[in-house]
Order: sequence, then C-alpha cells, then structure tokens
Amino acid sequence: MAELDRRTLLRGTAAAGGALIGGPFLGFVNRAGAAGATAHAPRLGPIPDLRDGKVRLWLPEGFQYRSFHDTESPVTLDDGTALPGRHDGMGAFRGRGGRYVLVRNHELNSPGPAFGDATRAYDPMAQGGTTTVEVTRYGEVVHAYTSCNGTMMNCSGGRMPWGSWITCEETVNGPDVGPDFTGTSNVPLTRPHGFVFEVPVDGRSSGEPITAAGRFAHESVAYDPHSGCLYLTEDNFGWPSGFYRYKPRRHPRGSGRLDNRGRLQMLAVRGRPNLDLAASQARRASYKVEWVDIDDPAPTFPYTPGQPAATTNDTALTHVARQGWAQGAAYFSRLEGSAYDDGVVYFTSTQGGGPAETSLGPIADGFGNGHGQIWAYHTRSARLQLLYESPGPDVLDFPDNVTTSPRGTLVVCEDNVADNYVRGLTSGGRLFDIALNRLTSSTGADRSNDEFAGSTFSPDGHTLFVNIQASRGLTFAIWGPWRRIGV
Repeated sequence: MAELDRRTLLRGTAAAGGALIGGPFLGFVNRAGAAGATAHAPRLGPIPDLRDGKVRLWLPEGFQYRSFHDTESPVTLDDGTALPGRHDGMGAFRGRGGRYVLVRNHELNSPGPAFGDATRAYDPMAQGGTTTVEVTRYGEVVHAYTSCNGTMMNCSGGRMPWGSWITCEETVNGPDVGPDFTGTSNVPLTRPHGFVFEVPVDGRSSGEPITAAGRFAHESVAYDPHSGCLYLTEDNFGWPSGFYRYKPRRHPRGSGRLDNRGRLQMLAVRGRPNLDLAASQARRASYKVEWVDIDDPAPTFPYTPGQPAATTNDTALTHVARQGWAQGAAYFSRLEGSAYDDGVVYFTSTQGGGPAETSLGPIADGFGNGHGQIWAYHTRSARLQLLYESPGPDVLDFPDNVTTSPRGTLVVCEDNVADNYVRGLTSGGRLFDIALNRLTSSTGADRSNDEFAGSTFSPDGHTLFVNIQASRGLTFAIWGPWRRIGV
C-alpha cells in the first residue's frame, strides 16, 4: 500500500500543480455533475474474481468483476476455433435479451496459419483477427466465434454506430516488404497488410480491407457522426507518428457501411510546418489545424513471390507519413487509443511529453522521450488541444487505449513495464485509479506488468470491459457504483 499511497499523492500534486495543460477541457463535458468531481480518489483493494475466487484485480470498494476467455488454458469457441491470445482493442454493442456483444481484436504478428476457417481468411498465413463474444452484463459467455481472420497485428479499432467494429492492422508487413522488427521473413505472406477492416456486429467481416484509408501502422479509429469522417491514429514505434482522417465519398450514415473511395488526409498545424508535438508542450497548448492530402495511401512494392522483397520495412512504414511530412504534417509520438464524444476526438500519445528527439528516426526505444500525453481534436472548430501531459512515470506512464464513460470521464489503459492501471481523467484534470493489475500465472509468476487494453463500456454504462494484452490474454467484465467514483 505504500507504493499506492505515494502514487496517489504524486497524482494529486500534479493535478494541483498544472499537469492539466488546457484548463477546463474545451468540449469535454463531465455529465456526472458533482459526482464527476468527487473530493477523494477511490482507494483500491484486492477483489476476488467471481470466476474462481482468485484475486486478479484491485478495485474500489463496492466493485465486482468476472474474467473470461483466459488463454492460459486452451479455449475453444463455438465454431471450433482455438482462441488465440493477445486480446487487444474491443468494442461493445447491444445484444439480444439485455446481453452485450463484444468484437475483440487479437494482436498477433509474424506469418503463420490463420486461426479459424482458413478458407475465409484474408491471408491464410496471417495469425491475427477478431473474435465476437456474446456475454451477459456480468461477464458470462453465451456465444463466441471468429469474425475476422487472416489479418496481422490487430491492435485497436473503433465502434461504428451502424453496428460495426473497425479493426486496425498495426503493421505494413506483406510479401512485398522486408522483415519487421522481429527479423522474421515475410515471404510466407500472400497479401499486403497495414489496413483497416469492417466487422459487422452480427456476423463475419467480408475480409476486404478499406485500402483508401491507408496502409500504415494503424492503431485505432474514432468516427465523427456529423461529418462521416474516421479519425485514425498511427503508432509508428521508431518514427514520428501522424494523426489522420479518412473522408468516405458517401456519408456512412445513409449506407450503413464505409466505402473504399474516400480521401486520406494528415493533420498539420496551420502556419507551423512539421511542428514537433511529441515534445513537451506549453501550458494550455492549442493549435489551429489544417489537413493535407495523401495521394498514394495504399502503396504496393515490387517483389518476386517466394523471394525476400527489396523494400525495407522502415521504407514501407514511413511511405504514407512522408507524403504528409513533405506538406508540413505534424510529428507526434506513438499515437494509440482514440474515442469520439460530443464533437471531440480524444487520443493518446504514449511516449509524448519529453525532450524533443534529435532525429526523425529510427529511434530504437521508440520515438518520444516522455511518459504520455492526451490530446483532443475539436472537429467543428478544427482546433487541437493538449489536455494532459504526464509529469513522470509515477503519475501516468504510457497511456494506451482510451474510452469515455457515459458521464464523460476518460478511461485510460496503461502499458508500461511496472504496475499497470486503468485510470480515470475528469474534466477538471483529476487523474485517479480505477483498476490495478495483480495477475499471477498458474505457477505463481508475477504478471502485474501485463498491459491493459480494449477498455469499452457496455451501451447502457453498466459494465466496463477491458482486456489483458498478453500471449495468455483474458477479458474482464467490471461493474459497480461508477457514479460514486466519478466515472
């Protein structure tokens, strides 16, 4: 408890001392009223998992949870699929009879046989994809099956209001590209990767990518229902990352799907070409932005089947971004989770906020020297605002996936090498703890540094679902007095 108390003290000091960069969040309305500004951060304590009584999470008093689809032991889905691990981004939808439907990513890299039915895979030699799970509000699994397979590095994505999940490939691997950071040959792959795919909540993906939305290291998407645009984050580990938008030719509200004939654009700060937003920002940093067109969003590179490709992975990773940089696009550090709420797109910069990098990369330990930033893009005023910049790892360390609660609080997952938390960030700039990972393996090994990912609330706000992104992944359903703790 000494460590928890120290972190709580540091976070309180940071909020009082100005870790909140932008004052009251422009457009970020905390709909909890007084409940969203509770005087004291909730204290966390050990809570037994209703699945088996083992303590896997620490939560505030009055909360409960159940874990499911724990791949430390083999899990077979209803369609015969051996459930893969690496549970990552996830969206929750309304199901039948008061149940929920989750569409969940599995971030698996390197060539290998597709899980599920290989005859329906986009690439039968790619191991990632999505599974769809029907659950009760208390995390009891009713039905589960493969909904997209043969993709790679399915990191996060975004929930679409017409009943689809957009899943994102965080890679540009393919038979036309040389090995990635793992050094593994891409020769066995049969199709290019680095795209987004639409997965209907009630069935399987068509398996055809939205190539016009770009081939790059996609992380997540957030949909603006007014303009019909998708806002896309890029997590290009060793290089500056970009913030993009995809403008479909037809508004998806009418067709109920994304078309593949739109325009990809990249954010630039007006009058300040190639502004380094990965570096530490001034208090109340706010910028007017413009968008530059990407003319070649989905490149393919020459190769001979069965032979290593001549194009390096770094060249392919930066092909789209360099088109934007040439027109003044801004530099960010590792953009990850994003969420849309009431005219604002919130997104995280995992290593943003430190001293500026001295080159554009590649940077071996990741582009960016900070411990995390949280940004807001106001879609109607075309203004970018920095909401929060971490003053150090004891306060917030490497924010990743993000969602909003029904009352407007941001819910942020951490991904670092120490204790990992799910945290709340209120409109007043108060950062507080929601959950702490206290996993151990069946052999007793400490797994408290396994990252949280995929935070998403059920449509009625009753249940927060969140994943552990690890080779032995699992999903949590968490419920309790959200309003009391300001979530």
